[in-house]
Amino acid sequence: MTLNYYRQHAGRFFTSTVSVDMSALYQPFVAALPDGATVLDAGCGSGRDSKAFAGMGYRVEAFDASAQMVALATEHSGLAVQEMHFDQLDAVARYDGIWCCASLLHVSQAELPDGMQRLARALKPGGVWYVSFKYGDGERVQEGRHFTDLNEAALERLVAPLKTVRITSTWQTADKRPDRNEIWLNALLRKI
Repeated sequence: MTLNYYRQHAGRFFTSTVSVDMSALYQPFVAALPDGATVLDAGCGSGRDSKAFAGMGYRVEAFDASAQMVALATEHSGLAVQEMHFDQLDAVARYDGIWCCASLLHVSQAELPDGMQRLARALKPGGVWYVSFKYGDGERVQEGRHFTDLNEAALERLVAPLKTVRITSTWQTADKRPDRNEIWLNALLRKI
């Protein structure tokens, strides 16, 4: 269902997200990265964040589940974006930072624990991990896309089984797109 949405609306989604200024969200993430860090943009969408991190001098790898978004992100970022789902990630201790901006929210509650385990395994000890979800608690379908919404308590329940991962901070932000009034839950996690 969600992939079908992006198949049909990739161009419109790209246009509505590629120019959004995310610098305020980048700051706490990049502040925790070592120089020359390897960053994974997991569920990269338009490639906006991948391009920004590469421009900051980081080694960036990126993937998205939608073939149409992969093509657009590759063209925009200049990176070799992979077509992949979270359940296909098999890297071990590869990344200094993982960026999951508005991507894990499309994973069902039933599949989210496996995706989180895979991402945690891919993160190096000491690594930093950013996640964002639309604020709430539960699953829903909106405009042909599946969403898993989280609040702070739901995020804590999701992260608790990850024995080597800790939530270091959470905060809420308003949607950065001018035509949206949604609230987002943002979090930084750290692997010990």
